[in-house]
Amino acid sequence: MDSTIRLFTKAITWQAAGLVSMMLIGFLFTGSLLAGGGIAIVGCVVGFIAYFVHEMIWSRIAWGRGLPPAPTSVSGAASTHNP
Repeated sequence: MDSTIRLFTKAITWQAAGLVSMMLIGFLFTGSLLAGGGIAIVGCVVGFIAYFVHEMIWSRIAWGRGLPPAPTSVSGAASTHNP
């Protein structure tokens, strides 16, 4: 399992790659770095909001989730008593 800092770093680098690629696409379509940058920033913000709303909706849907893990005893040790 990845650490929280690793997941955060991956998310930041993914977002940076998306921002650069959208800026390049915007520049290719408009011929302007300013317009391309604006398109990239707006796309980044809208994409973040859309993803967040998407996750909020899916957090309310139980389909496809596994069963929760069985509860464990407070001590965490297995009982050695055999009736």
